[in-house]
Amino acid sequence: MLAPFKTPIYVTRPVFPDLADYTDQLRNIWESKQLTNNGSQHKKLETELAAYLGASHLKLFNNGTLALLLGLKALGLKGEVITTPFTFPATVQCLDWNQLTPVFCDIDPITLNIDADKIESLITEQTTAILAVHVFGNPCEVEKIQRIADKHNLRVIYDGAHVFGTEINGKPINSFGDMTMYSFHATKLFNTVEGGALAFKDAQMEQQLELLKNFGLLNAEQVVLSGLNAKMNELQAAMGIEVLKVVEVERRKRHELKKTYETHLAGIPGIRIITNLEGPASSYQYFVIEIDDSLYGRTRDELFNELAKFNIFPRKYFYPLCSDFSWYSHLESARPENLPFSRKLVHQVLSMPFYGELGTDAAEKICEIIRELHVEQKELLNFRK
Repeated sequence: MLAPFKTPIYVTRPVFPDLADYTDQLRNIWESKQLTNNGSQHKKLETELAAYLGASHLKLFNNGTLALLLGLKALGLKGEVITTPFTFPATVQCLDWNQLTPVFCDIDPITLNIDADKIESLITEQTTAILAVHVFGNPCEVEKIQRIADKHNLRVIYDGAHVFGTEINGKPINSFGDMTMYSFHATKLFNTVEGGALAFKDAQMEQQLELLKNFGLLNAEQVVLSGLNAKMNELQAAMGIEVLKVVEVERRKRHELKKTYETHLAGIPGIRIITNLEGPASSYQYFVIEIDDSLYGRTRDELFNELAKFNIFPRKYFYPLCSDFSWYSHLESARPENLPFSRKLVHQVLSMPFYGELGTDAAEKICEIIRELHVEQKELLNFRK
């Protein structure tokens, strides 16, 4: 059996720019004497990101959660919103804070995205929007979702935390729906330490979003609506300016890691790769596998625990299901029989270590450990027979 890694291998590691380059940005901030409130760094990053992401309109926020929360607020939604239970808690928490009721729709067992074929049956007179998530960077069925939304006069919002820079058939992924939220948390391909953005189509939302993320202040003496403090500061923005310069290098490194994982996981019974896309169709945010214990010989949780013995720490994204939160258990859409694929796959999916500095040798070793754990278990079961 292979030896454990000497230092912990986590699911990801932040992408850092060159320290000297970031220090130069800090000098500019020190000279400007401005740390927040739409300074020069903020303006520059907002412009550069809009161009990079192909967004007609884009606003920065101090984190992705507040970007989504205030984006939903700006749309003036009421009632029910159809969404997925298989996502990070922030997605549905943003609905809570807008007094919106989630209606959970089961997921597609291949992509793990919301199953577009099941959305229409969940629409009621109270439905005002669809909040879908591009899970692990796999784009949703955007055209099918839009047809449903147009038919029923619904808004479409995408949680795009996993799809930074992704394209669908040559079009920026934020071209679809009314708005797309991006997360720039330290765990993401592109980060501003903490941060986020909204890409949106309606130019009339520009001022409203500016007001919402700055206490509703129209000027020093007028508060025209109830807002929050969701502004990105200059230190975050400066980090983003420099990280954006190295994103393509990181993408290339992750592409090589992806190929290494694919090559060395091939042929291991019970292992299916969820994140198959590459090139412009992929954000290279995650590398995710599904474990079928009837073929692999160990459950996802058992593999997770065994990998920890080797100093390898993947993540059980996204466990538990949002529909299992106690404050949603009373909802008809949260009933287990209504979410069969979600409930099955949440116990089978594992996000593997995936970041440029990991290196292909380490990725290969992780795969060999997974293979050896399967062989070891198979031999044990045969011995017991």
